[in-house]
Amino acid sequence: MKDNATDPLIDVAQLKVGMFIHLDLGWMSHPFPLSSFKLSSEDQLLVLRRLGLKQVRWSPAKSELPDDAPPAPAVVEASNPALSPEQQLKEVHRKALAAQREALSLCEKQYAEAAAAFKSIVDLVPREPVNSRDQSTALVSALLDKMLVEGDLNIRLLNEGAGDRGTAHALNVSIISLLLGRAFGLGRDEMMDLGVGALLHDIGKLELPPRLRHRDEGFTSAESQVYQTHVVKGVALAKQMDLAAGPLLVIAQHHENADGTGFPQRINVDRMSAASRIVALVNRFDGLCNPLLVSKAMTPHEALSLMFAQGRNRFDATMLNAFIRMMGVYPPGSTVQLTDDRYALVVAVNSSRPLKPRVMVHDAKVARDEALIVNLEDHPDLGIRRSLKPGALPRASLDYLSPRARVAYFFESVAATPSGEVSV
Repeated sequence: MKDNATDPLIDVAQLKVGMFIHLDLGWMSHPFPLSSFKLSSEDQLLVLRRLGLKQVRWSPAKSELPDDAPPAPAVVEASNPALSPEQQLKEVHRKALAAQREALSLCEKQYAEAAAAFKSIVDLVPREPVNSRDQSTALVSALLDKMLVEGDLNIRLLNEGAGDRGTAHALNVSIISLLLGRAFGLGRDEMMDLGVGALLHDIGKLELPPRLRHRDEGFTSAESQVYQTHVVKGVALAKQMDLAAGPLLVIAQHHENADGTGFPQRINVDRMSAASRIVALVNRFDGLCNPLLVSKAMTPHEALSLMFAQGRNRFDATMLNAFIRMMGVYPPGSTVQLTDDRYALVVAVNSSRPLKPRVMVHDAKVARDEALIVNLEDHPDLGIRRSLKPGALPRASLDYLSPRARVAYFFESVAATPSGEVSV
């Protein structure tokens, strides 16, 4: 975080509850939901000491210290003349924009670490399958350390360039499946099985020719049959990795349907594990949003609508309804028109209160790279009128909002999301 690089260092032994600290570590190297946060308990201090760090950076201005805390280093601020109301508004905007960018940057860094870890896992599968399993478990455990926390989470849309298609698909399915498992109140052991299974659900595609790894409507019957063998091949690889029964079932059943029309076993919902039902649902959603041909892609809103209208028999009805509630009617990545006629891109949804997402609004008076995210929860008189395909947007709005050709998701703590009154 560039703005914090000059914050003073303090010995870990001197840390106290109330200090706001910054961990200069990779996201997977510590168990905290964020890398910058205010210490709130003695338990957090104990975890920090166990990490083996000698010093960390801290922000005196963001800290709330008890009387016996070490004094904050003197901070010399330039004496500025009183700002005019217009200058004050610009300063508020500048600070909100910086916080907004920092929050997105943190999500993207965390995603990049997870993507790099997944690629390492894939590389190890043929050579060191058991080591690959161990690294899969470590990655899912790191995700859960950030996810299984008190409070709500935002489902966050990332910028373009979120990794290759296979990696992005594996992470999308894993993250959304784990968020749905969290919504259902699954325990950590169940979440571990769900996460590892979701992460590795397509591992059998490593055994297929590259051109047959992604389903294509133009496949011949023979090519479709080869494509479908990735499930059986995935089960064989999972056994070489010595995966537990829970993740193995997810790999075996992620293309089965509740009504028995899936493959390869054509079993119905009664014979599918709960984790498999979750992954089959999320896998279908991501496939609709991120098909092989970008021209065939549906908006997240369209994908949910299709799954609800045409595919209700294909999925566990309880899970489908919970999935729609969690993602919101307009999931991140949806292009929409607001009730005041302006156009916007949904960029984040609070998974517990999804009806009022956060949106980036097209405002010709504000440069695109200075656009603030509007939290519709803060504006009861403003809502979403309808969803639109990107191609139906006016050209100026399309250029400004730049809807993602590929939709990639991550998650963030609602408490860490920048908020505040902005002009809408």
